[in-house]
Amino acid sequence: MNKAFVVFAAAVVALGACAAPPAAAPAPAEQPAQPTSAPAQTSGLPDLGGREIVVAVENAYIPFNFIPVGSDQPEGWDYDTINEICRRLNCKPVYRQIAWDNMIAAVAAGQFDMAADGITITDERAKVVDFSEGYIAVDQRILVRKDDTRFKSVEDFKSGKYKLGSQKGTTNYDEAVKLVGEENVVGFDTFDLAVQAVIAGDVDGVVIDDVAGVGYVGANADKVKLVEGRLVGQQLGFIFPKGSDLVEPINAALRAMKADGTLDKINKKWFGPEFLARGITYENIQPGPTPIPTP
Repeated sequence: MNKAFVVFAAAVVALGACAAPPAAAPAPAEQPAQPTSAPAQTSGLPDLGGREIVVAVENAYIPFNFIPVGSDQPEGWDYDTINEICRRLNCKPVYRQIAWDNMIAAVAAGQFDMAADGITITDERAKVVDFSEGYIAVDQRILVRKDDTRFKSVEDFKSGKYKLGSQKGTTNYDEAVKLVGEENVVGFDTFDLAVQAVIAGDVDGVVIDDVAGVGYVGANADKVKLVEGRLVGQQLGFIFPKGSDLVEPINAALRAMKADGTLDKINKKWFGPEFLARGITYENIQPGPTPIPTP
């Protein structure tokens, strides 16, 4: 998910869910290549020989990828992680911006070498793209208004005809449908709009990834809360066209980053108090690409 605001520094960090989009994709906006230092002399890792890797990002999914208002420099977990992967593998990442609802189809069609956007690993998506190993575990939870006494756990949503909101085309949306039925689910273009809808009373709750939910609570502590329990736990991964020769090298780099503590350091930077203290919200980042309306 695509997506959400964020924060949380714990052993388990997470975010993002996303689903299969329409077949056509708009011409993506290219982002400046992110600088990387000289290739690391890491024994046992493949050397990609300076190869350019074209990476699809949304630049509208805090804390994975976004551009602060007043800046022309994209940042986030995806940028730090992929830059470090390419430092170790001797490759050059070239980032291109594309709307979430076209991302998976565009990667499947070979328009990009890979995509990074907090994408949930699912069997359905694995039919059209290849996934990296999971790099973050996420739990899907429900966020409600703070003064709403009807809900103490996710089980309470099964006992009545309640409306749930979530971002269209995400696994969060799919879980909301399973819980209350499609007729009771309202889809939004972004998680930020879904959270505003629950604050306004237009929906009773929002299905959201746990780290995203914690971030929204932090930004709206007087307005929203997370209820007890989870709907499902899942892993996030990078996606590639089927048969891509990048999957194994990137998996090897991820494993090395986990083993030496680098991935944990990046996780703490983007899912911990350091990022929360910056006060980054969807109101102070540049707008992401406009989604294409579904027929």
